[in-house]
Amino acid sequence: MSKRLDLVIINRSFWPIYPVIGEALMRFAEQHAQMQSVGVILQDHDDIKKHLACEQRGDKVGFYPCRAFSVSGSSIVRRAADAVFFMLWVFAVLLIKRPKKVYVSTDPPVLVPFIVMVYSKIFRARYVYHLQDIHPEAANVVFPVRPAIYRFLRWLDAITMRNASLLITITEEMATEIKERSGTLSPVQILSNPSVSFDEVVLPENKRPGFAFCGNAGRLQRIPLLIQAIEQYCAGGGKLPFVFAGAGVFSENLKELAASHGNVTYFGFVSAHEAAQLNADYQWALLPIEDEVTRFAFPSKSSSYVFSGALVAAICGTETSVAKWVLEKNLGVVLDPTADGLCQFFRAVESGDLSPGSFDTDREKLKEHLGFDVFVERLSQLVISERSI
Repeated sequence: MSKRLDLVIINRSFWPIYPVIGEALMRFAEQHAQMQSVGVILQDHDDIKKHLACEQRGDKVGFYPCRAFSVSGSSIVRRAADAVFFMLWVFAVLLIKRPKKVYVSTDPPVLVPFIVMVYSKIFRARYVYHLQDIHPEAANVVFPVRPAIYRFLRWLDAITMRNASLLITITEEMATEIKERSGTLSPVQILSNPSVSFDEVVLPENKRPGFAFCGNAGRLQRIPLLIQAIEQYCAGGGKLPFVFAGAGVFSENLKELAASHGNVTYFGFVSAHEAAQLNADYQWALLPIEDEVTRFAFPSKSSSYVFSGALVAAICGTETSVAKWVLEKNLGVVLDPTADGLCQFFRAVESGDLSPGSFDTDREKLKEHLGFDVFVERLSQLVISERSI
């Protein structure tokens, strides 16, 4: 019988396709594989073994990829089926490799973490549960789940939370939600997501007036509202540019918007470096988010917006964690999520009523907590030592 692995990292999205969390977890795995046996269970979108060989990454790390059958723009049914398939794959690998400790995230949520909990009970292993989002609540904001199924999924996830040796999440608001919902006595630690690397991004001295949106054009990002407001602004003679980059269910809508207006550009899916450069080029970065979901998630692109130097235009209610973050850090403005409110904001920027100089904040201090090295070091302390700093 093969020797048990010391640590297994489970995250459906991984390097090189996912350059933020995927890259951070790769560095985490590479670092600890020099001292103990480490494995990674993931879904493979682009032949990871080929990329590992070409770029000489993953030294001493064992990789256990399974085929991916869905992407972010796939139907809910297809994504759910894909999550079940990945869950079965995870359980099979865990039974074969029998790791002593497991790091598991909410990618995908509920089922895979629950399987890790079951495994830990059978083989007396320990696991750290990293909640990037809180499900099923986050999904229920967009697609209401049948009450019986919703209660069942919450019950499963609450059991997983209560049995974890440590829980990690992104914001204090999410930590409070986790404790109240699950009744867990396990410690809950806060860890901000890292930003994409800006090492090769040119930060212009004078940013171009206009607006950039780089991220998932999905169901939680108020894309239809944003499109309506831009249509209204352009119809009134507005000339400032808008650039969009990223895939998602509203990709075609953004493509149509760009085809109708010369000052709107839709790049589709771009590399992390290209997205970072777009954020850096323009004065304003758009951050739309549904209010309810901010109790259960935090926009991953927020860290990159800090590094880009762009002012943040949060489109959400003023009482949300996103709004408080923007206002407390003096990173930009919080906008009423209405087409009229957004249109007024676009016009105010165009007329010069909102001067970039009025938003003075120490971004260098913020960046210190959002770098890859800081994230990996903190994650190592939490997962390996299961302690705070």
